[in-house]
Amino acid sequence: MQTLETLTQDAVSSWMLSPEEAEVERVMNICNACRYCEGFCAVFPAMTRLLEFNKADIHYLANICHNCGACLHSCQYAAPHEFAVNVPRAMAAVRPQTYAEFAWPRALGRLYRHAGATLALATAGGLALFLILVLFIEHGSLLHAPLAGNFYAIFPHDTLVLMFGSVFLYALLSLGLGVTAFWRMVSPKATSRNALAAAGVDASGKILTLKYLDGGHGEGCTDEDDRYTLRRRAFHHATFYGFICCFIATSIATVYHYFLNDPAPYPLLSAPVLFGTVGGIGLIVGPAGLLHLNLRRHPEHAVVAQQPMDRGFIALLMLVSATGLALLVLRNTEVMGLCLALHLGAVMAFFLTMPYGKFAHGVFRAAALLKHSLDTQYAGHIAADRIQDVN
Repeated sequence: MQTLETLTQDAVSSWMLSPEEAEVERVMNICNACRYCEGFCAVFPAMTRLLEFNKADIHYLANICHNCGACLHSCQYAAPHEFAVNVPRAMAAVRPQTYAEFAWPRALGRLYRHAGATLALATAGGLALFLILVLFIEHGSLLHAPLAGNFYAIFPHDTLVLMFGSVFLYALLSLGLGVTAFWRMVSPKATSRNALAAAGVDASGKILTLKYLDGGHGEGCTDEDDRYTLRRRAFHHATFYGFICCFIATSIATVYHYFLNDPAPYPLLSAPVLFGTVGGIGLIVGPAGLLHLNLRRHPEHAVVAQQPMDRGFIALLMLVSATGLALLVLRNTEVMGLCLALHLGAVMAFFLTMPYGKFAHGVFRAAALLKHSLDTQYAGHIAADRIQDVN
């Protein structure tokens, strides 16, 4: 059994850099001498505070990089220059190593890293097939009389709570252990509560607004060419806030069920259904847009080995939202049970793969941005003290 201590020790015990980590070290040393891109994003100010780049620094920098591409298209040392500096690609190649090295259990992180799309869709399909078989065994048919949207007539409420509650708590535990071990590796040794709270507010603002997808100048990312666009930021917002709306819908339904004694189904204009519908649409529009951009992304930004993980996560999000919206539309028909089985299979697959796929990048990036805010705050205090000393 991996503990938090061993998880951290395993990640940092060998300070021999992988080829991907060594490439980040190489390009950061060049960038640290040049500093032309210092105002582009959080990576470059963070880089200037470092004289050398060890394993912890490299993973920290890789996780605050948003892969906007602005630095690559402004770099005088990018290919065909002999230095061939490519910060977005170098950072993107390291991030999956972060997810794999801090995964719990680690074996599952390694598996997902090498077969992201296959594993995500196979898990969803397998779980859905299992639920379809349960539906057939219990009811003798995949079709049934219309049940007025009563999901619990198909699968009992307590059974669903036990199944999905267990899987969700497992995902939270796995992600929590991983990001805590990551934080212990990269964070400052001593931090006051006041400093941590102030940094948390600053980092939260940057996370909620996706500050570093603006290319450092407010015009956005470079996707398939040198032109700037805010499309990637908009699709990320649709995905993130779509997920938040779905979470709110589930939370409100939980309150209705347990505290107001009002079990599902709920009317179309009720809060759970409205939030769920808006969230489902966001999780169609956002991932579809991100998939389109992923397929058309500039080849110099792409890391081929990372694409299965990216596309597997996008496909799974779209499957969750599509089956959820289909269930809403068809909940008063005889195929509701079949739609429910497909949706629940997709949702459970999403929970199971949360700690081992692209979802993890948001958690690790949040931790890296928190450290960046702490470092910025500390650097500001040092500068203020020096000015005071001079005066």
